[in-house]
Amino acid sequence: MKFIDEAKIYIKAGHGGQGCVSFRREKFVPRGGPDGGDGGKGGDVIFRATEKHRTLLDFKYRQHHIAKNGGHGSGNNRTGRSAADLIISVPVGTVIKDAETQEVFADLSQVSQIHVAARGGIGGKGNAHFATSTHQTPRFAQDGMEGEERWVLLELKLLADVGIVGFPNAGKSTFISRVSAAKPKIADYPFTTLTPHLGVVKHAKAPSFVIADIPGLISGAHQGMGMGINFLKHIERTSVLLHIIDVSAEPYTDAWENYKAINNELGLYNPSLLQKPQIVALNKIDLPPVREKAKKEVALFKKNGIMLFEFSAVTGEGISKILNKIVSIVHKKKRYEKYPP
Repeated sequence: MKFIDEAKIYIKAGHGGQGCVSFRREKFVPRGGPDGGDGGKGGDVIFRATEKHRTLLDFKYRQHHIAKNGGHGSGNNRTGRSAADLIISVPVGTVIKDAETQEVFADLSQVSQIHVAARGGIGGKGNAHFATSTHQTPRFAQDGMEGEERWVLLELKLLADVGIVGFPNAGKSTFISRVSAAKPKIADYPFTTLTPHLGVVKHAKAPSFVIADIPGLISGAHQGMGMGINFLKHIERTSVLLHIIDVSAEPYTDAWENYKAINNELGLYNPSLLQKPQIVALNKIDLPPVREKAKKEVALFKKNGIMLFEFSAVTGEGISKILNKIVSIVHKKKRYEKYPP
């Protein structure tokens, strides 16, 4: 399935039904009073978050979503039928914005969470409402109110506990495929990963957590270079970032410079990303040249107050230590959210 994380759609709620102009006509009641009923309410447009959808692909092919109008009132004070609401299912993690102002209407981050994005019009009043002592035969009724309409932007931000960042071909996809059941495309060339991938990780006896792999970043990504910038929004909700570094090939042979370059791009995209806990890990220590450099790199990071993990996504060496650290951060945050001080 093609991954689509943005869509622009038009939504329109139903109009209210017209009120009715009617007069009571019965045998032996030659001058019956007004008995026109009210119009029914138009249907609302409601977004509902669901786990059944993982992408916004459906909205690429269907842009217009219109709810039904309310029924018209009729004689004998009968109210028109109210229209059913139009329920639009979207993936959990969808943000709904006004297409013109970019105002955020809702962030549907929970299953079954709903947002009424356009309200249906109220039905018009029938002529029975307008009879007075001086005007007993009103020959008019109200039109129903129009339903709300607007263009909205849907933006999907994946829900994950851990976000993996790094330069292209650093081994991010190999890591997620080893620790979870996710099977992203893996190859020995840059930009193999073209869309985000989610994996559920179960480590030791700890509760499972969700990890997200996004396409690799390059210098200048915040200005639109490369591909990863299109997907950085998917790590904005994460509890911790896993920064994977590869020094096995040019031009990324300096671990410290790699670390600074990626963090520079994160900060330029969204400064709040730099406030997240970050686990830094040097990959491909199964390669002799990398293993030789590892001790020097670990010492340099330690000098700057950062612990540098060493691991091999291919052989699995060192991965358990990284997962232990992830678990401690993720579940510490979850306990804090559940039992705030």
